[in-house]
Amino acid sequence: QVQLVESGGGLVQPGGSLRLSCAASGFTFSYYSMNWYRQAPGKERELVAGITSNGGSTNYADSVKGRFTISRDNATNMVYLQMNSLKPEDTAVYYCNARWYAFRKYDYWGQGTQVTVSS
Repeated sequence: QVQLVESGGGLVQPGGSLRLSCAASGFTFSYYSMNWYRQAPGKERELVAGITSNGGSTNYADSVKGRFTISRDNATNMVYLQMNSLKPEDTAVYYCNARWYAFRKYDYWGQGTQVTVSS
């Protein structure tokens, strides 16, 4: 079955760094674009970063540009989010997402990992 398992979240001080990982299984990883979303309490889920199936193109929310970097390894079915210069407003549950369009939309989600930025 399809699984997306996030890890790497935790508590970090402002200005610190975290690296989130997402392990994918149960589908052809190299077909899918991969995304990181986040949802803060009382707010809607928002796209943080995305990467195309071959890793050739990335996109970022304006709020994280220059601080976050998304990457993937199609050999190991992993996607990463390196988060630097973290701010309290980055506090949220971060979700890994896999997406592919082939006649219909294939959309899979992980269970999320909590990131808390606080002193």
